[in-house]
Amino acid sequence: MIRLGSLAGYPFEGPRLLAGWTAPAGVAAVYAITCKPDPARERHAVIYVGACDDLAAERFPFKHPRAASWIKRAGSKWQLYISVYEVPGGTAGHREQITRELIATYHPTCNQEQYQPTWKPEWIGGERAR
Repeated sequence: MIRLGSLAGYPFEGPRLLAGWTAPAGVAAVYAITCKPDPARERHAVIYVGACDDLAAERFPFKHPRAASWIKRAGSKWQLYISVYEVPGGTAGHREQITRELIATYHPTCNQEQYQPTWKPEWIGGERAR
């Protein structure tokens, strides 16, 4: 399990090597594609975040419309990982909200859309309030 997001984060299953992963059919989820900038370390960099109503329809592992950008960013298809969060009781709107939050937090280079955080650091103790 990996936690992604602000504060406590969301509990994503994974990361799993994308090249050997089979997407389960009929599963609605938020997913994050990551790579390891330094293969000697366990640290992952979030390079793409998406949400869907059916993971199998996303055409994983490498027929997804953004797959070429993932491979280019990671340097190899063998350096790509996927983590999945099935939002408990979540609707498409919930999944989209989480996706936007994660994009605003990580600024993944393979997402075409980028968002700014809707919170300010001082609201959560990142800076001293005046």
